[in-house]
Amino acid sequence: MLNKEQTDFLLINACNAAIRAGACILDIYTGDAALDFDLKSDHTPITVADRESHELIKQYLSQTRIPLLSEEGRDLLYEERRNWDLFWMVDPLDGTKEFLKGNGEFTVNIALMCDNEPVMGIVYVPYIRKFYFALKGKGAYLKRDVRPDREASFDLTQIWSDAVRLPLRERGNDPIRIAVSRSHNTPETFEHVERIRSVHSGAEIVEQGSSYKFCMLAEAEVEVYVRTSDTYEWDTAAGEVILSEAGGSVESLRDGSGIQYNKVSLHNPHFICRSKYFR
Repeated sequence: MLNKEQTDFLLINACNAAIRAGACILDIYTGDAALDFDLKSDHTPITVADRESHELIKQYLSQTRIPLLSEEGRDLLYEERRNWDLFWMVDPLDGTKEFLKGNGEFTVNIALMCDNEPVMGIVYVPYIRKFYFALKGKGAYLKRDVRPDREASFDLTQIWSDAVRLPLRERGNDPIRIAVSRSHNTPETFEHVERIRSVHSGAEIVEQGSSYKFCMLAEAEVEVYVRTSDTYEWDTAAGEVILSEAGGSVESLRDGSGIQYNKVSLHNPHFICRSKYFR
């Protein structure tokens, strides 16, 4: 269990790493290399921005002396990480397809994992300058207009200054709003959507890229998010703790259980997320 001094130190480092990585990504996004990409083993794209953001976060968080599991370091053997009781779970650029499409719907995700559960989460949306963070048992928060900065050096007072606790709304939307992925839907996605709409007539579908969907749920801008295509643990860890600390939930569509982390396989089950106001 981390004490307050340790938690504060790690929060400062995670926040500054995310803001610096966001600046790195935006520099590439607005430059000539934005559309250069390769394909990973699972046939998803990887860009220069993914790699550079990964290296920046890895180097910055090295001062915490805590091991790091990242999308760009996914080949780390289970035998090397199985006994980690504290580690960083990082997606240096979540929403690579949206990055390549040029729609700005990409995030930096950093989670601190303790005993294989997310206890701290950072989701930074650099294009729209929205910064979300959560601490287990302490709530989830939004800071607006956080400028991407390669030299970011926020202290604890600056992190908490103007942070607004989530959710922002006191009730859900009527009619409800259902979030789905912009680029990764399947027929099963819309089967689940139609089941929800059969109970909640007039429900609106909102397409959105990246882990920003978790943040929309935490804000109560949408009520439910259904995911029936591949995701990995780094796609969900930071967003899950932000959503749960805002009163929401994440459940496997298979059996209603929560998402398990640091498994042999880093794949997630298909899942459904609910805001505080949707049960």
